[in-house]
Amino acid sequence: MEPTIIPGPTSTTEIIVPSVSIEGGLPFVQLLSNLGTGWFSVAGILATLGWIWSVYTILAYLLAILLLVLYVYASVRKNLYAGLQTQMLRDAERLYDEQFRGVVHSTRLQDVLTHSTSENPNDWKLAIIEADIILDDSLKQKGYPGNSLGERLKNVSPQQLNSLQDAWEAHKVRNRIAHDGSDFILTKRIAQDTIARYQRVFTELGVL
Repeated sequence: MEPTIIPGPTSTTEIIVPSVSIEGGLPFVQLLSNLGTGWFSVAGILATLGWIWSVYTILAYLLAILLLVLYVYASVRKNLYAGLQTQMLRDAERLYDEQFRGVVHSTRLQDVLTHSTSENPNDWKLAIIEADIILDDSLKQKGYPGNSLGERLKNVSPQQLNSLQDAWEAHKVRNRIAHDGSDFILTKRIAQDTIARYQRVFTELGVL
């Protein structure tokens, strides 16, 4: 590296400036000269972004698969729980029918009213199921044909039973309890209205 002589303001003054050679290997100059290569190049940046996108895509697929598996598992568990609850209600219905078959209606109706005035929603469901059994038994004793309460109600005309619509609406609630399981939300108001419908039918049939 040889100094460069620059004339000064006067003829007798000279300024010596050291010359810098790019090839001399100063670190900063080398960095500037290599700026367009390696990781700092456009191709290097695009390659890095492409790699990041590939990793993101793989992680997104794995997360989607995990969420799908969790959804299927939750659905299976929900259906299993609903099935168990429905089976418990059906077992309670069958047990009630076996215990109270042949028992006077007043005792059975009192049991219905006791369950309906409870603060437990499961007792409301049992009250409706019990009332439905009493209605089925009453129609059966009056000679209406059919293998189920629904079939017997179809053989009853409005002229024979003025409260036939009440019987149908109450029976629909019972069916939702039995078939929909936990998906059916039985409120206290619905339960009371349903029991009131059964009572109107029972009054007309002479059960009360």
